[in-house]
Amino acid sequence: MDNINLNKKSFLNHSVFIEIAELAQHENTEAYVIGGFVRDKLLKRSDKKDIDIVVQGDGIDFARKLSQHLGISNLSIFKTYGTAMFNYKDTELEFVGARRESYSKDSRNPVVESGSIEDDQRRRDFTINALAISLNLKNYGELIDPFDGLTDLKNKIIKTPLDPDITFSDDPLRMMRAIRFATQLNFNIEEGSFEAIKTNKERIGIITAERIHTELNKIIMADKPSIGFKLLFETGLLEIIFPELYQLSGVEKHGLVGHKDNFSHTIQVLDNLAKYSNDLWLRWAALLHDIAKPRTKKFVEGIGWTFHSHNFIGAKMVPSIFLRLKLPLNEKMKFVQKMVDLHMRPIALVEDVVTDSAIRRLIVDAGEDIDELMTLCEADITSKNEKKVEQYIENFKNVRKKIIEVEERDSLRNFQPPVSGEEIMAFFGIPASKAVGDIKNAIKEAILEGIIPNEYEAAKKFMTRIGQEMGLKNLNK
Repeated sequence: MDNINLNKKSFLNHSVFIEIAELAQHENTEAYVIGGFVRDKLLKRSDKKDIDIVVQGDGIDFARKLSQHLGISNLSIFKTYGTAMFNYKDTELEFVGARRESYSKDSRNPVVESGSIEDDQRRRDFTINALAISLNLKNYGELIDPFDGLTDLKNKIIKTPLDPDITFSDDPLRMMRAIRFATQLNFNIEEGSFEAIKTNKERIGIITAERIHTELNKIIMADKPSIGFKLLFETGLLEIIFPELYQLSGVEKHGLVGHKDNFSHTIQVLDNLAKYSNDLWLRWAALLHDIAKPRTKKFVEGIGWTFHSHNFIGAKMVPSIFLRLKLPLNEKMKFVQKMVDLHMRPIALVEDVVTDSAIRRLIVDAGEDIDELMTLCEADITSKNEKKVEQYIENFKNVRKKIIEVEERDSLRNFQPPVSGEEIMAFFGIPASKAVGDIKNAIKEAILEGIIPNEYEAAKKFMTRIGQEMGLKNLNK
């Protein structure tokens, strides 16, 4: 691989490395930079702002002495994990003593003992993450690569340093990490490691939902997330951690009439969206937009396969999925719900005559999220018919143009009827009641249908007429 970079100067261009080397020499110990920083430097990826340092001996004590030497006051110590951390020149440095690990069957938390740099590299998840660079003056800048991780990096391979069955059984989260790295780096998982994931997939059950959704989020935020979801599907992990998404797969036929594979469609929509948006929650909406199709699937003679109300039922499914995966149950979840619920509306406009009334209703219902909704719907075009795709894209442009025109004219985002419920009650001398709601709704409908403009005086005049028709008296006469 041409972009592998072994230039020592490029590797160690951060001023803190020579400070670490001099302290290690003074303390008669050894220090190494290891893991993601080394991997990404070799790949010439964006500089990581966090660096892992392994020290022979007490990592916390080493970090304390170095922070004092550098005049750092923000040292954080995590005794449970034997680590210490501080920020220096916009970089987060984490220190740990070199160690060896052993695992019990029922936990991914290891029993830890002091060890050598070789022990520490042996406990790493993948060969490309076991690469280390010496920060010792005797061999400063030397690459330490006991598992030939450099070759795996050149060949774009994800591979465990030791027996993958043991590696994944010991810490099943590594199965998710293998797929996440394969997705982010566009690497292949080595065959033995891939088979070991399939063998050990049930072990994922001991991993917390928080850890799982963290890895899912990183897969979702990759340049091409479909890589990860295909691997999750092929290894059997998806069926365990995300059964609703797994159930989208497959094509059912009624005679010769089949529907599209909704799993393949969904991850294509996610890929399409990833080209235009880095919004994690909009990407989640893409992943969940058709989630209710298995529950709503029905074959109707003369029509074919239908999925009526899959958007509405899908929106109802979002909270339970977020709850199970321990994702936030706040405005982020509500945003995903809204996108899932509304994702069919712009498509219906594209396929039909675009009326001002329909545009007004879409603007009111989507509110500030109208642009995100349109981006999601444009990503939902996955037809293999290029002319059809071009026509849809052109139609979406027209809808976007119409939205801007109507919004500028009618000021409908975050819409509220110009006349409040309190004013209606005062005007007619009535308590809070169904009649008040009916009048407000009538005003809203009149504005959305273009019967009256979105203005106070017009709304008040309309309110008076509706109230009179309902037999209400104007107390202000």
